[in-house]
Amino acid sequence: MNYDAIMIVTFGGPDTMADVMPFLENVLRGKNVPRERMLEVAHHYELFDGKSPINDQNVELKQLLEERMRNQSPRLPVYIGNRNWHPFIEDTLRQMQADGVKRVLAFIASGYSCYSGCRQYREDIQRAREAIGDDAPTVDKIRVFFNHPLFIQANADHVRAALDRLPPDARDAAPLLFTAHSIPQAMADRCRYQAQLEEAARLVADAVGHANWRLIYQSRSGPPHQPWLEPDVCDVIESLADEGVRHLVISPVGFTSDHMEVLFDLDTEARELCDRLEIQMERAPAAGNHPAFIEMVHDLIAERIEERAARPALGRLGPSHDVCPEQCCMPR
Repeated sequence: MNYDAIMIVTFGGPDTMADVMPFLENVLRGKNVPRERMLEVAHHYELFDGKSPINDQNVELKQLLEERMRNQSPRLPVYIGNRNWHPFIEDTLRQMQADGVKRVLAFIASGYSCYSGCRQYREDIQRAREAIGDDAPTVDKIRVFFNHPLFIQANADHVRAALDRLPPDARDAAPLLFTAHSIPQAMADRCRYQAQLEEAARLVADAVGHANWRLIYQSRSGPPHQPWLEPDVCDVIESLADEGVRHLVISPVGFTSDHMEVLFDLDTEARELCDRLEIQMERAPAAGNHPAFIEMVHDLIAERIEERAARPALGRLGPSHDVCPEQCCMPR
């Protein structure tokens, strides 16, 4: 299938403190979130001078992907389009239109199937196309990649390095905690998010040969009365401390980059808790721009363009679909 360009589609993030509140208003538009909660999240950004690391990480991903595509086909220009901050998806599609791009293949930087990680991005793209009009570039989405061998390899390499930073006599017994963004239980019931996360965590744990692992959640933002996926990372750490655990590793396998939620929830809150409880916590980076991750993105692009029959996927769930069914990943 012929495409003219690649678009990396991500959440986006602010670059300065002046950007933070407008950015959060974009994120929370249409949601019943108290302003106090918005101000609380804004404080998280203050700890990092208002700059989200996701933007620089996306630019690096773009550069690394372009470099790989210069040396190995397919050779296509790469753009970035964000949901919540500049460059917005609509602005990027308008730029593509001006550049003569007709058909776009979108890499959405979320490896799992759920409303916020898949369908909502597709809705964002469709709204952007409708705003542009009939001449807007068409956009197809690359399949989710939670069990792609190269995604598992990237995470396994990071986990292995984190385990190696523990004392040798503590490594085998140390809990390996895989974290993912919590979502409302009602949303989880309408998608394969939990099953895919469990599979990815199991595949990474198997790859490093570590039997003591579990999947937990972080970044809950809903009202207390609404059920969300649990348990929470800090609650688990406190329970492990009560059991006498003094070493652990955390891997944010549910994320593709070390963005603000990872930095605050794990490197700030969870680390402060571990320090107080005298637990040595080693944090594995997200897959990020590990060479295997870049290779995976390129491989997924080539797979779609060349319409390959072979679709790499480890484990029991098999490769995901290219075209999402009509009722896939509904919000509730």
